[in-house]
Amino acid sequence: MRPLLAAAAFAASLMSTGLAAAQPASVSVSIGRKLERLGEETYGRRDVAELAADLKRSVERELARTGALPGARVELVLVDARPNHPTFKQLGDRPGLAYQSVGLGGATIEGRIIAADGAETPVAYRWYETEIWQSAYGATWSDAEWTFDRFSRRLASERTIARR
Repeated sequence: MRPLLAAAAFAASLMSTGLAAAQPASVSVSIGRKLERLGEETYGRRDVAELAADLKRSVERELARTGALPGARVELVLVDARPNHPTFKQLGDRPGLAYQSVGLGGATIEGRIIAADGAETPVAYRWYETEIWQSAYGATWSDAEWTFDRFSRRLASERTIARR
C-alpha cells in the first residue's frame, strides 16, 4: 500500500508544481457528404465507418506517442476515400466483380486544429496512388490507410498542412 501512496503523493506534487503532462489532444472524425453517399450507394456503410474509426485511431496513436498538440481539439472530416479492391458491398452488388480487381486508392482529409489557446489552424491532406501495379498487393483500403498514417505522422510532428 505504501508504494501506491507514494505514487499518489508524487503525482499530487507534480500537479501542484505544474509539471504534470498536459491533456492529450482530443480527436473527432466525421464523414463528408460525398463519402457518406458513396458509403450508402457503393462502398457500404460499415466500410466507411471503419475508415473513419481507423483515421481517428491513427491520429490519436501518433499524437499520444509524440505528445504533440497538448490540450488541442483536432476536428477532421474524411472527405473522400477510394479502395484498392472492391468492397464487400461492391462484390455483392455486382456478382461478376472479383476481389482481384484493382484500382488506384487513396483519401482526402480536411479539418481544423483548435489549440489550447483557441487559435485555429485549418488542415487538409490528400494522397492517391498513381501506379496501378502498387495497388495489386494491398488490402481493400491499403492506400487510404497509408494516407491516414502519413497525415498522422505529419500532424504529430507538427508539420501541419494548411489548407490552400
